[in-house]
Amino acid sequence: MYQALLNGRQKLAVIGLGYVGLPIALEFARRLPVIGFDIDPQRIHLMQQGIDPSKEIDPEALLECNIQFTCSQADLKAASFYIVAVPTPVDECNLPDLRLLKKAAATIGHCIKKGDYVVFESTVYPGCTEEVCLPIIEQISGLRCGTDFSLGYSPERINPGDKRHTLANITKVVSANNAEAMEVIAQVYALVVKAGVHKVSSIKVAEAAKIIENTQRDLNIALMNELSMIFDRMGIDTYEVLEAAGTKWNFVKFSPGLVGGHCIGVDPYYLTYKASKLGYNSKVILAGRDTNDNMAAYLVRKLIQHIIRNVKEVKSARVLVMGATFKENIADIRNSKVADVVKELKDFSLQVDVLDPYASTDAVQQEYGFGLASAAEGLYDAVVISVAHEQYNVLDDAYFAAITNTNALVADVKGMYRGKIKSRSYWSF
Repeated sequence: MYQALLNGRQKLAVIGLGYVGLPIALEFARRLPVIGFDIDPQRIHLMQQGIDPSKEIDPEALLECNIQFTCSQADLKAASFYIVAVPTPVDECNLPDLRLLKKAAATIGHCIKKGDYVVFESTVYPGCTEEVCLPIIEQISGLRCGTDFSLGYSPERINPGDKRHTLANITKVVSANNAEAMEVIAQVYALVVKAGVHKVSSIKVAEAAKIIENTQRDLNIALMNELSMIFDRMGIDTYEVLEAAGTKWNFVKFSPGLVGGHCIGVDPYYLTYKASKLGYNSKVILAGRDTNDNMAAYLVRKLIQHIIRNVKEVKSARVLVMGATFKENIADIRNSKVADVVKELKDFSLQVDVLDPYASTDAVQQEYGFGLASAAEGLYDAVVISVAHEQYNVLDDAYFAAITNTNALVADVKGMYRGKIKSRSYWSF
């Protein structure tokens, strides 16, 4: 398989061309013939024109490589090595939503043939690849894993907006259904991952490794968020405390904030779901999730308290929210907790404008039911800087004074303007 891919006799396919799948497909397409598959015809059309719908990749990277973009399942049959990188969100009850994953497995089931390889990269709970995806492939194809085709799992480590930690320079964890498949899968990934591969003993181990990476980060941020609420009651600056503690060599540096996105705010629920199925009810992980999921409400409560004290007609109060994406310097709005902030503010009948230099107003409207303003307009009674976009670094006290009333509050979630806001009330996590 490895040599056949190298000399172009076989093709590699990536199913799901979002923030994870597209960078993987393009990296391989610099070395191999690749089929990039996505169920969204509009996304495929844009990529065929050299446009990344996620606004992460330059046009040249899409056009100057050996890749066929398609939404036709028939085209996938030309591949022999399949990589699945579809989203795995949670539903409204925070339970795993595996619909796209199951659909991808079914698609492979219709295309796979003897001798082929299938590697899943989508984040799932330990056991999901073999317990959920594999039976679908086998049932539809009539083939058997280990006899007719090989199965692997290699967790994605794509970090949207991060130009330093890319696919090529992050160690790739790989696993497979047997030792022979492991060697082939490791060889294929080693073609594009300069940092090398790390082999583990089972698919479940690889799945577990991925899910605890983000669970650990979630818990550390939850601790910072809880500390920020405690320190707020004490009247001391959380960020100053963290800077002081950070002078010790073994202090792990995290900061408080709104925790959204497709990973940190989602993955822990996959782990706790599987744990509950095995009769264990998580305490620490869910406590962290509860803390982080309630930070939007905590932020709104601080805003409302200030507005009640300083605005005669509360319902006439105007709030500007700066930042709609789930993190800085990207267009990704998935699971953005800023949407929770906006919703809660509007529930108090406040007038809310939202700005973001990266997000698409159409995407925000479709996903959350509100659009983006083109610019700050008039005077606001509160400004929330919810995302630390680089464009906001140049703003100063004079800017905020110009767009706010005298008694306005500048609520700085990430502490960007500590020590810089003098003419207005200032507060941060």
